[in-house]
Amino acid sequence: MARRAAGDGWSTLVAWLKVVLPLAALALLSTLFLVSNRINPDDALPYAEVDVAERLKEPRITLPAYAGTTTDGAALEVTADEARPGQEGDQGAQAASVRVHLTTPDGARTDLVADSAQMAPDRKEIAFQGAVRLDHSSGYSVLSDRMTARLDETDIQSPEPVMAEGPGGRITAQSMRLTQSGAGSKDYVLVFNGDVKLVYQPAP
Repeated sequence: MARRAAGDGWSTLVAWLKVVLPLAALALLSTLFLVSNRINPDDALPYAEVDVAERLKEPRITLPAYAGTTTDGAALEVTADEARPGQEGDQGAQAASVRVHLTTPDGARTDLVADSAQMAPDRKEIAFQGAVRLDHSSGYSVLSDRMTARLDETDIQSPEPVMAEGPGGRITAQSMRLTQSGAGSKDYVLVFNGDVKLVYQPAP
């Protein structure tokens, strides 16, 4: 009789647990939903405000980059904040906030920055406009309104008047060119041409 009573008690406990445990689980889930933060639709992930119609009309590339080697062995890298492919009737692809890094085989480094640039249709030359600045590892910094750079060889020119500052002082000239000193030469020269004026500033 005692064993039967114990069995009946255990069966009763199991029966109660079958009812109580699901109810307890339901109560816990209800508490979680009540305590958890409510989702605010206004807190959705931010998306860039882009005019889709404008992008379709004028496709563009964000943060484009080009890297290559010229025929004389110089390493060339061109980056920009934004670029637009050339449209029918245009001169070529255009870019904004352009940066150029050129390292020649002799170890010299040239950095060039410009407000904008336009690539020639044959993709062999880039024309830079707007506050163009060239910094050479020799210590010279050259400012001009316009410069061009070849992509297939080391040849950076300014057909516009330039103003430069370097170890020798301040230089003004009608044009400037950075290129090899001669065909097949391993030396590179920065040359100023046309009504060149030098204001010598001795080192302190």
